Amino acid sequence: MALHKVEICGVSTAKLPVLSDEEKQTLLEKVKAGDQEARETYIKGNLRLVLSVIRRFSGSNENADDLFQIGCIGLIKAIDNFDTSLQVKFSTYAVPMIIGEVRRYLRDNNSVRVSRSLKDTAYKAISARERYMKTKQKEPSLDEIAQEIGISQEDIVYALDAMQSPMSLYEPVYTEGGDVLYVMDQISDRKNKEENWIEDISLREAMERLEQREKHIISLRFFEGRTQTEVAREIGISQAQVSRLEKHALGHMRQYLS
Repeated sequence: MALHKVEICGVSTAKLPVLSDEEKQTLLEKVKAGDQEARETYIKGNLRLVLSVIRRFSGSNENADDLFQIGCIGLIKAIDNFDTSLQVKFSTYAVPMIIGEVRRYLRDNNSVRVSRSLKDTAYKAISARERYMKTKQKEPSLDEIAQEIGISQEDIVYALDAMQSPMSLYEPVYTEGGDVLYVMDQISDRKNKEENWIEDISLREAMERLEQREKHIISLRFFEGRTQTEVAREIGISQAQVSRLEKHALGHMRQYLS
């Protein structure tokens, strides 16, 4: 996908407008009051947001123009549905909406076709969830969604699973202070619970050279099969800190073992 191109859908990416926070707030108030001219200006002022989102899908074979147009649909939906009384930035609300719109497009245009009945079930479940969250202000259980749409829990799970797009283990999911966490950082390592390499003397010696906290993290992560989230909760630091300490410890161990 050629995101280096200067023009997408007839829009020069080098000349996209940049709005200040004050301008965004003023325009948004006018938009909610029904000012169509302000709406157009606000959309144009947030096109860089769309561009930044579709860069995440640079690994797909889809045309950049198509993804940009789909992302703009997500942006417009976000503008129309954004509640200004919420204490969140518009971009915080809009980015997941744009990503969701692009993912729906990629899913529906995937070479692996999902049957119409499965799609219908999935969309009913998603719509029921959104309605529930709007009225109840909390996440519904699977049972509550099943009762709402009159479809068994098993069928809902199967339909939603069929609609999921494959995700790379190196897909970024969270950033804190410049530290990027990837999907693979969320996954437990169950294989290494078998203790088939714990007795390795060299490995033990390498671990002994670590600081106590790093040694504890490596033990929890690779000997007990814990996720970084679980480790962070146990030792009372953020997941980003766990990730940074883990990488630092593994680097020291590799140095020693080499």
